[in-house]
Amino acid sequence: MNNLVKIMGGMALSLALVGPSSAANFQESMEKCLIKHANTRDSAVVMLECSADAGKLSACKVLENSQPTKGFDKAALCVADALPMGAKTGTVKVPMRFPGGG
Repeated sequence: MNNLVKIMGGMALSLALVGPSSAANFQESMEKCLIKHANTRDSAVVMLECSADAGKLSACKVLENSQPTKGFDKAALCVADALPMGAKTGTVKVPMRFPGGG
């Protein structure tokens, strides 16, 4: 189940800044979200737009979803709840790639 969800762009840096324990918790959250909402064998790309403040994302909405009927939008929104943002504030776009094959 490793690498079920790969966060592109600056998200990898956010994980590096929060430390190994938080990164492990985030990985676990990603896996749970994907299993709960989508088929791990399918792949998809989802773009979210969220408000970032106090290290958390809120008010996320789906801008793009390459598999709109497969549940990846719900999985991405679930992942966003657990995504550490560090000191980033304001409106951010969050691209997520679900590689499938799991």
